[in-house]
Amino acid sequence: MRVLLFIFVWLTASFSYATDYQFDVSDIRVDGLQRVSAGSVFTAFPVNVGESVDSKKLADATRSLFKTGLFTDIKLSREGEVLIISVTERPSISKIEVEGNKNLPTEDLMEGLKSAKLSEGEVFQRSTLERIELEILRSYVAQGRYNASVKAEVEELPRNRVQLNIKIKEGPVSAIQHINFVGNNAFSDDDLRDLMQLKLTGFWASIFSSDKYSKQKLNGDLERIRSHYLDNGYIKSSIESTQVSVSPDKEQVFITVNVNEGPQYKIRDIALKGDLKVEEEELRKLIVVKPGDTFSRQLLTVTSDIISKRLGNDGYTFASVNAIPEPHDDNTASVTFYVEPGRRTYVRRVNFSGNTSTSDEVLRQEMVQMESAAASTDLIEASKSRLERLGFFKTVTVETPLVPGTNDQIDVNYSVEEQPTGSLSASLGYSQDGGATVGASVAEKNFLGTGRRVSFGVNKSKSVQSANFSYTNPYYTVDGVSRGFSLFYKETDYDDDDNDVAAYLKDSMGGSVNFGYPIDRFSRLTFSTGYTHTRIKLPKYPVQEITDFTNEFGSNYNFFDLSAGWSRSTLNKGLFPTSGNSQSLSMKVTLPELSDYNFYKLNYNNTQYYPLSENQEWALKLRADLAYGDGYGDNDRLPFFEHYYAGGFGSIRGFKANTLGPRSTPHPDNPDDDKDPFGGNVQIESSLELIVPFIFVKDRSQIRSVVFLDGGNVFDTARGYDPSVDELRFSAGVAMTWVTPIGPLSFSLGKALNDKEGDKTQFFQFLLGQTF
Repeated sequence: MRVLLFIFVWLTASFSYATDYQFDVSDIRVDGLQRVSAGSVFTAFPVNVGESVDSKKLADATRSLFKTGLFTDIKLSREGEVLIISVTERPSISKIEVEGNKNLPTEDLMEGLKSAKLSEGEVFQRSTLERIELEILRSYVAQGRYNASVKAEVEELPRNRVQLNIKIKEGPVSAIQHINFVGNNAFSDDDLRDLMQLKLTGFWASIFSSDKYSKQKLNGDLERIRSHYLDNGYIKSSIESTQVSVSPDKEQVFITVNVNEGPQYKIRDIALKGDLKVEEEELRKLIVVKPGDTFSRQLLTVTSDIISKRLGNDGYTFASVNAIPEPHDDNTASVTFYVEPGRRTYVRRVNFSGNTSTSDEVLRQEMVQMESAAASTDLIEASKSRLERLGFFKTVTVETPLVPGTNDQIDVNYSVEEQPTGSLSASLGYSQDGGATVGASVAEKNFLGTGRRVSFGVNKSKSVQSANFSYTNPYYTVDGVSRGFSLFYKETDYDDDDNDVAAYLKDSMGGSVNFGYPIDRFSRLTFSTGYTHTRIKLPKYPVQEITDFTNEFGSNYNFFDLSAGWSRSTLNKGLFPTSGNSQSLSMKVTLPELSDYNFYKLNYNNTQYYPLSENQEWALKLRADLAYGDGYGDNDRLPFFEHYYAGGFGSIRGFKANTLGPRSTPHPDNPDDDKDPFGGNVQIESSLELIVPFIFVKDRSQIRSVVFLDGGNVFDTARGYDPSVDELRFSAGVAMTWVTPIGPLSFSLGKALNDKEGDKTQFFQFLLGQTF
């Protein structure tokens, strides 16, 4: 009986409710709107004027309006046939304040909040804020800051607005106490730890923060370990799991890495498949592994790159070469290189950007990849290297995008960043005897952006007054023939007790014309002819060697000379190279009959760079300079004013400039005079430099620091001072060059290692206008 009564009451109530809400909507009114427009409500509320509605349809419409996330409360009512929607809007975010963050930039945090629709002007939803708290905290945990805390507070403001205050306590980064490996037999724990950037806590690790845990660094370390196994034949190796645990005080981290090594594989055979485009025999010569070698993913990748580059040289710019190993049960693997050359591509245009001062014509002169020709990876990279060797640009990058609408044409886009090419060249020095000396000149390697080299110098110091002008056009012809000329005037006065070389006075003036001819894209021949007039004046007490020379040959000389040279450069940059080789060989000879004295000079320079790191910030530089001069015909020696000198920057640092080598003989009437450096006709110099990144500067493209070992000397065979290992001088130290807007600025701290009595050392040296 009671059940029947309940069913009756329920049916009666339901009928009454349905009856109350079954009506035709004559109008819709929205109450409570502040910022949200009525149009937004009507768009999200699927009921229109004139429709007949019931309770179910109104409930569905209310849910649709709630889904907009704009309202915290929605109520429906009716006045006759008018439907009334009463809403309570969610507050809007007026301002967001973040405090306490140092290691996560505020800009990055704001960007993360914005992506979660938590930015100024957006509708505030507390659930989203809680999720952001967790995300920020997770970012700090990934940095190893397990003590970090994030608290977000909501401050209510007038007119239904809020201000979000996010307070962060970052805490310290937890230090790594242990890194343990499980399952490793082929490599010890120490071997694997050496591959990692993360280090165990210790003195040096604390200084460089390498003992601070970071999830990103750990992922990178695990990838290096995987690569190490694959490069040593363990094809099926894997890292099964990694556990990171934290001490109760959250200051120490313990890492355990579980390794599954598997067997070591050797290469059984090698195959080439696909559309090779090049004779298989030629491609096989490019493969750097052979059957019987231990499997190495690195060497397979290198081989794939070499084959791709070879195909790229024939125009298959987008060639793909994939090396696929097939392991066998006997711990050997068959390797197949699958070659997909793609379509042969051609260069539509070569474009340049970033060269605001240098004209396109100058850059185009360096191109060996021509437009409308088949694209060659080798020629595109060679053109890039030629631009870098100019020394005009800080960086050079190249991209080869496909031309839209085609599948066989590309554009070659070179982007350059210019750097100062003019310089104020100066040398400064100081000694207790001679005091300060100054010299200066102005040079521009890229005059008015034309690529032409112009220099002008006027120097006035205690010993030298000079003026010089030179001009070179490296693009005299479209074939790369260069032409230039130079003029000079110089007065040299070494008749001073403060000077470090034998005393005499020399006035000289002259000029020359030169031409250069390219042999290939790396080598050039140069020829020049010149005239020089030299007049020698003797001091009161000239040294014996100068007296003897002038008594025999006089004091006025006219020289007509011819010079020839060969140079070759494969350096990767014009400024601060890190790889490649540079060599030059030159000879200068005065013309008989036309010249008052006959002599010749030979000079050879060889500089080699060996990169020691993948990014080439660490490199080794080897330099050797050899020079020899002598008279010929009726003249049996090199004139003393053409002697070579050693010591100082560009020579043997740690020794004072021009002070090494044989000494002069004092005048008989002045026997107490010091024996001054006299130079010689043979020069032997070399240096070994370790190029190290300057850790205090982020952008190292304009600064270089080195640790050096210099050695060498000069000798005078005409006087019996023949080259001898015992007479070589050595120095070691550190040096730095910084490219400033007025030119390269160089410093060195050099210690003479085997100086002898009479040698003049100089620990600190400074030079403006020369790089090393």
